[in-house]
Amino acid sequence: MRQLHALGLDLQDGLHGRGAPAAARRLRRLLAVDGVVLADLDGPVAAHGRRVGPADLDGLLAQVFEYGGGARGRLPDGAAVYAAPLMVADELSGALVAVGDPVEADVEAAAALVAEHLDHAALRRARARIAAADLRSLRAQISPHFVHNALAVIAALVRTDPDRARHLLSDFADYLRYGFSDKGDYATVADELEATQTYLELQRARFHDRLDITVRMAPEVLPVAVPFLVVQPVVENAVRHGLERKEGRGHISVSGYGEGPLCVIEIEDDGVGMHPDLARSLLAGTGPPSRGVGLANVDQRLRAVYGPEYGLVIETALGEGTKVTVRVPRFTRGVVAP
Repeated sequence: MRQLHALGLDLQDGLHGRGAPAAARRLRRLLAVDGVVLADLDGPVAAHGRRVGPADLDGLLAQVFEYGGGARGRLPDGAAVYAAPLMVADELSGALVAVGDPVEADVEAAAALVAEHLDHAALRRARARIAAADLRSLRAQISPHFVHNALAVIAALVRTDPDRARHLLSDFADYLRYGFSDKGDYATVADELEATQTYLELQRARFHDRLDITVRMAPEVLPVAVPFLVVQPVVENAVRHGLERKEGRGHISVSGYGEGPLCVIEIEDDGVGMHPDLARSLLAGTGPPSRGVGLANVDQRLRAVYGPEYGLVIETALGEGTKVTVRVPRFTRGVVAP
C-alpha cells in the first residue's frame, strides 16, 4: 500500500514531471522485472533497469498505439517484453513497457494504476488553471464602487478629521496592496483576516460609524493556507447587498474555528437578506450581474482547489440577514501560503 501511495506522489506532476524516473524505478520493483519504460505518444519519457533498443521499442509502441491494446515482443537475446496502454480518461496517452519475463496481467494492472494517477494529476492541473484564472478575474474586478466610495469618504474627512483621513488613506493603500499582491494563489487565514478588517474599517467610516463589527478567529486556524481573496469578497457582498439596503445600524461578524480536520470561516450579517433561490443562482453564476460580488468566483475557486464537495454554503431569507460559511481542509497538498 505504501508503494502504491508513493507511486501516486511520483506521478503527481504527470509523465513529464520530476518524479517520472522514480515512478519507473518503483514500477520495476513492483513488477519484479529487469526493466521498465514509461512512454507517451511521442516516445519514451522515463526508464529504469534494462533498456530496449530504439527499433524494438518503436515497433512495440507502434502496435500499442495503433490497436490500443497490449503488445508482446522479444528482444534479440530472447527476453520477453510486454507493453500495456495507458488509458487516461478513456483516451490513449502512452504505454508501460516491462522487460524480462513480465506477467502480462500484472503489467496491465500496473498500467491501469499509472493511468489513474495520471488522470488525478491532470485533474489537479486543470483545477489549478481554473483557480488561477478565476483569481485573475477577481483581482481585475476589485470593486470600483468601493474604491470610489472609500476615496470620497477620505476626501470628506481631510478637513474635518485629518488624523482619521490619514489613517484611512493608509488602510486604503494596504487594501489595494493586498488585493493586487502577486505573492501567490494562497494566503494564510491571518492575512485574509487582516485585509478584511482593513476593508471593514473603511466601510465603517463610509457608514458614519453605524456599522458594528465583530471578529472572532480561533488561533489554531490563523496559519491555515486558503485560496487568496476568499474572505473579503464574501464580506463585501454582505456589506453591499445586505447592510447598505438596511436602515439604521447594521452588524457583521467574521468568525473562524477548527472543526476536526477542517477550517470553518463564517461571515454573517443582519441585513436585508435574500430569497434562497437567488442565493442558489448567485453561486451558480446565473444571478443578476449587479448582485453577489465575487460569490460565484470564490465558490468556483474553492471547488477547483479542494474538490466539488467544498464551496460556499449560504443560509438566508428575506428580512433575516445572511450567513455564508466557508469550510475547507486545514491541510491540503499543494495549498501553501508564501
